[in-house]
Amino acid sequence: MTSSKRSTAGIAHVYRGTFVHSTWETALQILEDALLGVDSEGKIAFIGKGLELNRLSRTFGFSPYDVIQLAQHEFFMPGMVDTHIHASQYSYAGTALDLPLLQWLNTYTFPVESYFKDLLFAHRVYTHVVRRTLRNGTTTACYFATIHTDATLLLGQIANDFGQRALVGKVCMDINNAVKHYKETNQESQEETCRFIGELLKKKYPLVKPVVTPRFAVSCSGVLLGQLGEIAKNNNLHIQSHISETTEEVELVKQLFPESESYTHVYHKHNLLTNKTVMAHGCHLSDEELTLFRETGASLSHCPNSNISLCSGMLDVRKVLNHNVKLGLGTDVAGGYSVSMLDAVRRTLDTSKALTIQNPDYHTLTFEEVFRLATLGGSQALSMDDRTGNFEVGKDFDALRVNVAVPDGPIDLMQSEGPRILLEKFLNLGDDRNIVEVHVAGRKVVPFTEPDTAE
Repeated sequence: MTSSKRSTAGIAHVYRGTFVHSTWETALQILEDALLGVDSEGKIAFIGKGLELNRLSRTFGFSPYDVIQLAQHEFFMPGMVDTHIHASQYSYAGTALDLPLLQWLNTYTFPVESYFKDLLFAHRVYTHVVRRTLRNGTTTACYFATIHTDATLLLGQIANDFGQRALVGKVCMDINNAVKHYKETNQESQEETCRFIGELLKKKYPLVKPVVTPRFAVSCSGVLLGQLGEIAKNNNLHIQSHISETTEEVELVKQLFPESESYTHVYHKHNLLTNKTVMAHGCHLSDEELTLFRETGASLSHCPNSNISLCSGMLDVRKVLNHNVKLGLGTDVAGGYSVSMLDAVRRTLDTSKALTIQNPDYHTLTFEEVFRLATLGGSQALSMDDRTGNFEVGKDFDALRVNVAVPDGPIDLMQSEGPRILLEKFLNLGDDRNIVEVHVAGRKVVPFTEPDTAE
């Protein structure tokens, strides 16, 4: 059965082979010998069966000889969505994992982030992180930058130049007792946030948008939180922050905001919990707080590498899903040491299995469910599931072309395997060598061309 939608845009590319993706009804749907057409605007124009080639070619006006055929061990999957990554922390990723969160921020993070007033340094780091995430299959990233407006605008420009879909946030914080030179006044934070939003929107980047970014309740006054809530509301913008990452942090928030019922209520009181909000971690949220997440439409970003690396806690993903709270996965570089969303998939499965060890009756996550979280779940968490996240007609073609048997790759195939096994092997054993192409909104962005010469 063919799914199609006629548009005025012509067909730019047609692919034939295996496609794997998720729907809300099915965690893993496999389409074998399928045809998928991408129009000149980068949207999926039709999905049909290989046997329908001649009919589809007449209907949509393309030549059967122009169809791109996938190889035996290749498949297309949706691009992965990193719902929480600190671009500014990439320079020390893989190190500095010896302290708990609050001490880690004071010792490593704030001093490094203060360097980003230097635009040459910022350009170098941000170019590397955008290239590396794209190369590892992250077609959409939700970035924290730093308090520096111009450097954050630079991150937006670099993401646009390389063709990555991104939410980019200028960090807001008016409290920092440990590294006193790395903070803003309340007025500076408000004014610079408005300048950042205005200048980024003025660029009219098709895939890069601003996100209002209070660092977390510990480093923001109530007045600033309220102002940022108003800015987000007045401009209909996304919001990102952190919540309930560690028990020490939760207790500190209780002391700083004694009038609030919970950490979640702090954000809710200041209009920062909306259906365009994504909060990272949430390891220690109560049932009542999860109910408030569901009622407001706010999302959680599960960052299992960071949760374990900084000994913060283990998020019970099954509990979150049972509360019908939107959930995606995040790398949380550099608390998480890997920029690869494949690592986030693996650490999500590991955490679920660790919870099963603690409670044998626990309903362990399947790899198919986690695959959905890394793709469609992430797009929903960022309120982008109307545009991306799976292969549906009318959505943007954000996709990875995966070759499980790439020469000199990390996976050895001993016998002929079906697509479900090939996907499982890729998720557990694969790396960037298996990702032979990355497409965002129909544009092939990996292999790279230099931004100034990209089509």
